[in-house]
Amino acid sequence: MDAELLAEYQAQFTCGFEKAKEVFPACLAEAHDTLSPEWVVAYLDGANFLCKIGMGVEPVLVYLEVMPEIASHIGKGTMKMVADFSYKLARSPNKKALIPFLASLGSVCRRIDTIEDLQHYFEIIESYVDQTQTVIHGHHSIHESPGMIVFMENVPQLISKLTLAGIRNFVDYGARNYKDSPDQQIEYFSLSSHDAKSIIQREREGTVFKDVERHLGMLKDCMWDCDLPFSVFSTAFDQLRKPVPYLDEGLIAVPDVYDTENTVPGIDRYRAMLAHMMAHRKWSTKLMADNFAPHMQLFISVFEDSRVEYLAMQKYPGLKKLFLALHPYPEKGACDDQKQSCLRYRAARLSRALLDETFDSQNPLIEDFRQQFHAILQEKGEKSTTQDMAKLGTGFYVKSRKQSSDSLPDIFFDDTEISYRDDNRYIWFHHEENDEAEDFHNNEYESDEKVVDTADSLPPRHYDEWDYLSESYRPDWATVYERLHPSGDVGKIDRLMEKHDGLAKRLKQMIEMLKPQNKKRIRFQEEGEELDLDVALRSIIDFKSGQAPDPRINYSHTTDSRNIAVMLLVDTSQSLNERNQQTGQTLLELSEEALAITAWTVEQLGDKFAIAGFCSDTRHEVRYQHIKGYSEHYGDEVKARIAAMEASYSTRMGAAMRHAAHYLEAQKAEKKLMLVLTDGEPADIDTKDPQMLIQDTHKAVEELQGKGIYSYCITLDPKADEYVADIFGNQYTVIDHVDKLPEQLPQVFMKLTH
Repeated sequence: MDAELLAEYQAQFTCGFEKAKEVFPACLAEAHDTLSPEWVVAYLDGANFLCKIGMGVEPVLVYLEVMPEIASHIGKGTMKMVADFSYKLARSPNKKALIPFLASLGSVCRRIDTIEDLQHYFEIIESYVDQTQTVIHGHHSIHESPGMIVFMENVPQLISKLTLAGIRNFVDYGARNYKDSPDQQIEYFSLSSHDAKSIIQREREGTVFKDVERHLGMLKDCMWDCDLPFSVFSTAFDQLRKPVPYLDEGLIAVPDVYDTENTVPGIDRYRAMLAHMMAHRKWSTKLMADNFAPHMQLFISVFEDSRVEYLAMQKYPGLKKLFLALHPYPEKGACDDQKQSCLRYRAARLSRALLDETFDSQNPLIEDFRQQFHAILQEKGEKSTTQDMAKLGTGFYVKSRKQSSDSLPDIFFDDTEISYRDDNRYIWFHHEENDEAEDFHNNEYESDEKVVDTADSLPPRHYDEWDYLSESYRPDWATVYERLHPSGDVGKIDRLMEKHDGLAKRLKQMIEMLKPQNKKRIRFQEEGEELDLDVALRSIIDFKSGQAPDPRINYSHTTDSRNIAVMLLVDTSQSLNERNQQTGQTLLELSEEALAITAWTVEQLGDKFAIAGFCSDTRHEVRYQHIKGYSEHYGDEVKARIAAMEASYSTRMGAAMRHAAHYLEAQKAEKKLMLVLTDGEPADIDTKDPQMLIQDTHKAVEELQGKGIYSYCITLDPKADEYVADIFGNQYTVIDHVDKLPEQLPQVFMKLTH
C-alpha cells in the first residue's frame, strides 16, 4: 500500500485516541491485503463508531486487530453487525463484558462460516442476558448478568468443543438453573463446575464412551482376556496439554468422547485404541527409561508400537484396514530440517513404513530398518521381544539423528499424531520415583467428590434428573450416597409382631392360599426320583442298534413356584415424625410396623426381596440406606435395622428409585416389583418449582417400566390425589386411615403379586 493511499485512509480514520492512531497503519495494511476497498471503508466506519461509544480506546484496539480476519472469512456486513452489537452491549449493564466479547470474536468466527451463524451467536448472548440480568422493580434499574464476563472469556473453549446449537443448550441450561444463584452461575460459566462439564460432554458431537462401554468391555474380555477396568478422562478442557489414552497395571484410561477422524467413526477409533493397548499388554515387556535418551525412547516406542500392532493384525486381520485408516501419511519433504526439528516427522514416516507395505518412504535408511523389522517378526513371530525393538530403535536414531536440528525448539507436528496409540507408559519404568510418567487419571479436570467416611458406605453414584421445562436430562445431577442402615433393638419388632398377632394369623391363611401347590415334572435327568420309561426304552433301542444311549433316563419333581423379585423402597423424610391424632403414633412408627409385617409376609411367600430407605438433603446428598439385601434372610439383623429407622430431611424420590432399580434390575425374575411407601410428594429444599421433582419421578417410573420393572406407590398423604396420578398413573393406593397401614400394606402386596 503506497503512502498516498495510507494518507487517504488515515484522513478517514477520525478516532482521537493516540494508541489507536499508533496501531492503525499496521492494522490497515492487513485490512487492505484481505478486504476489498468497499469493505475497508466499512472497517473504518466501524472503528470510528466504536471510538464514540464512551468505552475508551481498548474496544477500538481489539476491533482494529480482529476484524480484518473475521470480515474476510464471514463476508460483507460483518463490520456493521459487530459495531452495532458492541454499541448495544456498551449501553447495557453488561458493558464490562464488551472487551472479552470482542477479544473472543475471532475464535468464534473461525468456527462458523456464514453471517447467519454470526447472528445466531449474537442471539444466544442476548437470550442469556434476558434470562439472567436482574430487574429491580420500583427502582427502574437493571443489574448485569453475573456470569456474562466469564462466559465471554470462555467462549473460545466452548466453540472449540460445541456447535452453536450445543452452546445455546449449554447457555440455556446455566441461565435457567442458576438464575437466582450468582456465585453458582459464575462457577458454571467459568466451566469449573461439575454441571458445566457434564453438559459439555452431553452436547459434544461424536461417540461418547458411556454409549459404547458395554461393547468395548465385551471386546476386552472376550477377545483379549483382560479384566482391567476402564477409567474415563475428559478431553473437553485441555488448554495446556492434551491427555492421551494409557495402559498401566491397574486400569485402561480412555477419552470420554471420540469424533469421526478420516471418515473413521468414533466407535472404530475406540476399537483401534483398545486393540493397540491390549496388544501391548499381551506382547510388551518393560524397559528402563533411564538407560535411553528421550529422543531414543521415541524411536524405540515406534518400533514396539509397530511390532505389537503387526502381531495384532496377524491375530485379527481386520485390524490392518482400521490401523492404516487412522495412521497419518506424512509426505516426503514436508519438514525442513534446516528450520524445524523433524524428529516426530521421521518417527511418523518410519511407523507408516513398518505397517504399510505400499508406503514408498523414498529413504534408504527407513527401507533398511523396515527389512530388519520384518525379518525379526518373520523369524520369531510372537517370540520377538521389546528388547529386539530397543536395539532397532537405538540403531535407527543413531544413524538418522541430525545434531544441528533435532534439538530445535520449533518442532514439526503436522500430520504426525497417531491418535489411537497410548502414551507407552506400559513399556517404560523409571528408576527414580519422581520421574514416573505423569498420570492423567489424577488431573485438574477431575471433579471434587464429597467423601462419606464410614465403614459401611460405598462410593457415590451420579444420576441424571429430568428437566420437564427443557425436556432434557440434567446430566449427573443427583448424587446418591448409600450405606448399611445402623441397627437397633430387635425386641421392638418382635413386640410389634405380637401386637399384630391376629393380623399375622389372617395373613398366614392368605399366604397358604397364594403359595404354589402344583408340581412340575423335570425330565431328562441322569439322577432323579423315578425312571422315565419313554426315554429309557429309547436308550435301550439306541444301545442295541450300536448308538450311544442317552443316560438321562430319570425324572424329578419341583414346585411350580412364584418367580418374583421385590424392592420395598421406604420414604424416611422428616415429615414421618408427625404424629397420628387417633393413635398417638408417629408415621415413622406406623411405617416400621407395616414394613415388619410386610417383610414377614414376603418371607413366608418365599419371594426374593430387598428393603431400603431414602431421604435427601439437596441434590448433592441423596441418602440411600440398605435395610435388607436380596441375599439376606429376614432375621434378627434385618429386624434390628428396621427398629433403628429415623426420619429426616427431604424426599428426592426419582434419584432413589433409579438407584434401587440398579439392584432390582440385576435380579433374575419373571416379575420385578418396586413398591414405594411414602407420605408426601417428591420435594427438596433446593428445588423451588414443585413440578420439577414430580415430573422427574414420573420420568423415573417410565425408565423403570422400560427395564421391565413395575412401580407401585402406597401413599399416606390425604392430598395425594392432586399429584400421585401424574407420577404413577393408576399404579397407586392412597391409605386414608394411616392407622390401618400395617394391615393394608401386606394385603396390597399380595394383590399385586397374585
